Amino acid sequence: MKLFKSRKTYYLYNPNTLNYERVYPSSKDRLFTVLRHLSTGIAFGVATFFVMMHLVDSPMESQLRKENRLLQTQYEVLSLRLNNALDVLDDIQQRDENLYRAIFQAESIPESVRKAGFGGTNRYEHLMSLSNPELVVSTTQKMDMLRKQLYIQSNSLEELISLGKNQEERSKCIPAIQPISNKDLRRTASGYGVRIDPIYRTPRFHSGMDFSAKVGTEIYATGNGVVTFAAWKQGYGNCLIIDHGYGYQTLYGHMSKFKKRVGQKVTRGEVIGEVGNTGKSTGPHLHYEVIVRGKHDNPSKYYYMDLSPEEYDRMIQIAENHGQVMD
Repeated sequence: MKLFKSRKTYYLYNPNTLNYERVYPSSKDRLFTVLRHLSTGIAFGVATFFVMMHLVDSPMESQLRKENRLLQTQYEVLSLRLNNALDVLDDIQQRDENLYRAIFQAESIPESVRKAGFGGTNRYEHLMSLSNPELVVSTTQKMDMLRKQLYIQSNSLEELISLGKNQEERSKCIPAIQPISNKDLRRTASGYGVRIDPIYRTPRFHSGMDFSAKVGTEIYATGNGVVTFAAWKQGYGNCLIIDHGYGYQTLYGHMSKFKKRVGQKVTRGEVIGEVGNTGKSTGPHLHYEVIVRGKHDNPSKYYYMDLSPEEYDRMIQIAENHGQVMD
């Protein structure tokens, strides 16, 4: 028998009658056909659902993606602006350290303090779950760094403002003249640095300057301050120390007589005693030291109210050419 199909109607050829006879599908065949169409429809529906879920954004998802791209752009712009702000702050810090603090002779702020980071390795861990975490963490770190450095710089500027307001009083206190009358510079005996010890004949560091003068020559306070010591001191003989404030002290050694006592205020140029030959000394002279924040400094830096540039250069040459000290 030969099966003939016309549209959805099936015909079967009957050799006995020599005709095509219509074939009616059984209930089983009909059920199979329905199930097949239904399965195809379900499969198509499921496929369409997954395509819509994973390849086509919903209106809310589209809006969220748009907002996310906008936030990323804003973070990138913010990161660039933070870089520029850090560059500007670095320039301010350099001028603060090398210019402003030098002018006011303020104590330096260590680089480790200015650029110190934040403790804790997990400080930004909560940001790692966000979209584009590297950009977010980097930008947050820059913001924290900028905030901390601005805080330190703000305190520095407040300190400098305070120093500026007190500059007139401060300028009166900082040592600025020679401790004895020495206009012709002939009394400059030995300078600051490594010199030959006059007793032991060996090189040693000389922490001040020596001025040769007759016993009884007047000694002057080199800046305003308060006498904190006036007594015998090992190696220095009769010694007087003035605290000028602002981290400055001056010491006067080998004196023959005190004219000020502990606790008395003195002004620049005021007589505080007389030259002598006490203590470890090879002849009448004054040993003079300048101490800044607990460390000895070269006294020759502090004669700018007493000497012209030419006189200052000549004094340095004289002091350097005398290799042996007097104490």
